[in-house]
Formats: sequence, C-alpha cells, structure tokens
Amino acid sequence: MEVIETGIEGVVILRPKIFEDARGYFYESFSQRIFHKEVAQTHFVQDNQSCSVRGVIRGLHFQRPPHTQAKLVSCVKGRVMDVAVDIRKGSPTYGRYVAAELSEHNHLQFYIPHGFAHGFSVLSDVAVFQYKCDNYYHPEADGGIYLFDPTLNIDWGIAITDAILSEKDHKHPPLSEFDSPFIYNADKDII
Repeated sequence: MEVIETGIEGVVILRPKIFEDARGYFYESFSQRIFHKEVAQTHFVQDNQSCSVRGVIRGLHFQRPPHTQAKLVSCVKGRVMDVAVDIRKGSPTYGRYVAAELSEHNHLQFYIPHGFAHGFSVLSDVAVFQYKCDNYYHPEADGGIYLFDPTLNIDWGIAITDAILSEKDHKHPPLSEFDSPFIYNADKDII
C-alpha cells in the first residue's frame, strides 16, 4: 500500500497494490496492522455502503463530539469526487479542503481524520461508495456545512443546477456562519 500525503496533515490517499492477470485483479483493501503502522491508530467499528446516481452530492457531513468519526472511504463501482474540509478551530488549514477522485478503476482510498467535514459527488451513472467509521452513527450528533459555500469554492464536477441533494443538505450553514465544535491541537490528534 502506498500512502500519498495531501495538502492537509493527516488526510491521506491510499493506493493499494493491485495484482492483475487474465482472470481479473486482486488487492487487499484493508489490513488493521498495516493501517496502524502506515496511517493512524484508528480502530474501525462500522462499515457503511451507499448507492447513488449521477449528480447526487452527499455532504458535507460530520459527527459532533463526543461522537466524532474518522473515515476510510472508497468507491467500488463507478466514480466519485470525494472531499474533506478542515473544520478544526485554530488549524493552520482551517477552511481548506482536499479532493480526490475515487473510482472502481483506480481503487484509491481516502482517509479522513476527526475534525473534518466530508462529502462526495457522483460523476458516473451509478456509484457504490463504501466507508469504514471509527465510531457509531449518532443522529443527534449530526452536523454539516453547505456544499456550495462560495468561500470553500469546491469543484464537485457537477453544476449546482444539476445537483441532487437531500433536503437536509440544502439547509446546512456556510462555513462563515458555522461555530465549529472541533479545536485544533498540534500536540494531540483530537480535538
């Protein structure tokens, strides 16, 4: 597995080693031992999967403390643009984001630590998206940032007029009106 650093510390892209031959391909999609050694001491407790059609954008979501979630995400069918936005108060990269195209062809994974809002847009006809979480989902801890916040200026690969959003995702505040519950601490992982 290759660990690719991004412009934000802790947010990484993982490229698995793919073994291909005439039969198809094989790769190890997750190893706790390797993940701990190469990426983070994260223990995943829940796996989720979603299926969405072209134009769907989900996000920018997070779970408020004490129910924060780190995620390891991948696209196993189709193609998505995946985005992580730093929402940790005091962070030198607060309000910045990292985007990565994940697809069934590139097999990339994206690790999003605590203190980030997360979302993705579907760029193919259909996409099946998988993610591992290090904490269980708590609906009362749900939070979000508006996907088309002009200060973030995220290129989702989909025009706002063509985007398919949930009612909830239309109502999230922009970053300028958001009081983040996450605090950056350069000496500790969390918040």
